[in-house]
Amino acid sequence: MAIESQLARRSICQLETIGRRTGKPHLIDIWFAADPARDRIYFLSGGRDGADWLLNLRRQPSVRVRIADRWFGGRASEIEDGPDDGLARRLLGAKYQAWTPGRRLSSWARNSLPVAVDLLEGGAQE
Repeated sequence: MAIESQLARRSICQLETIGRRTGKPHLIDIWFAADPARDRIYFLSGGRDGADWLLNLRRQPSVRVRIADRWFGGRASEIEDGPDDGLARRLLGAKYQAWTPGRRLSSWARNSLPVAVDLLEGGAQE
């Protein structure tokens, strides 16, 4: 279920979490990067622990991601200091011109909290 390249090149996606207080869907527009090797999408929380969407997915890690007109179901996790931390920062930094090879990551790409969403088999919806 790899994300097609034309979808991966889109500038933003929508991330739907379940509100930790309301229990209702909460939809935001957010920058993202798709991992070309597997069914994984990365995000950076510039607000770190203060971002509502991050607090929501801590309570309920099941999320949905909409890229263009395609919906994907997934499970979110924080990946700071994990094996994909650097990859997430590099992919997002390169996509949004906050990093170029041989140069240092921007402070946004360096200091934000990285999050991964593993897309679930059969989780795509039109």
